[in-house]
Amino acid sequence: MATTAATTRTRYRHRILGGAAGNARLTALAGAVLLILLAVEGATIPFLGALLSVHIFVGMLLLGPVVLKLGSTGYRFVRYYTRSREYVEAGPPAPVMRVLVAPVLVLSTLTLFTTGVLLIASPQRGTVLGLHKASFIVWVAACAIHVLAYARRLTRHLFDGGIGGGSIRIALVFIVLAAGLAVAVETYPLAAPWLHGLVRDG
Repeated sequence: MATTAATTRTRYRHRILGGAAGNARLTALAGAVLLILLAVEGATIPFLGALLSVHIFVGMLLLGPVVLKLGSTGYRFVRYYTRSREYVEAGPPAPVMRVLVAPVLVLSTLTLFTTGVLLIASPQRGTVLGLHKASFIVWVAACAIHVLAYARRLTRHLFDGGIGGGSIRIALVFIVLAAGLAVAVETYPLAAPWLHGLVRDG
């Protein structure tokens, strides 16, 4: 009886959320949103003097989608290594991506955005700014490899049909975008020292 009830709950969650396939679709949606916003953010870098305000605003906006992407991939990681059947059947990432690229990408992402937030919270040049720049270089290299490795899979998952939970995934994307926008709006005034050249050395 208990086994039957557990099976019923699993099937219900699968129908509502889409299971491993739904998680892959959510990861792809988050990745697509990130690619668009990161393209905007990247376009500001050669012109930081004129576009620093855009760079800061979009950087804070990115926090929402970044959390969603890390959350969906982290969930898949946990379910795979706890031997959930459908996640095991979906298979692991390629060994090089799993062992080398993914840890570097996650660590550099956390460092990049954490230092970015710290620079807004306490505007000053020095170690944090240097770490922000260094982590960006590492992040760009790891992100480029990641995108090239998963571009075809992202496209495939975006257009997979017949997966439950589509409305929930779309809602999650809009929620994290709204959350990121709220953070960007609320923290933007803190960037005034950067925008007006008032940041002190040290």
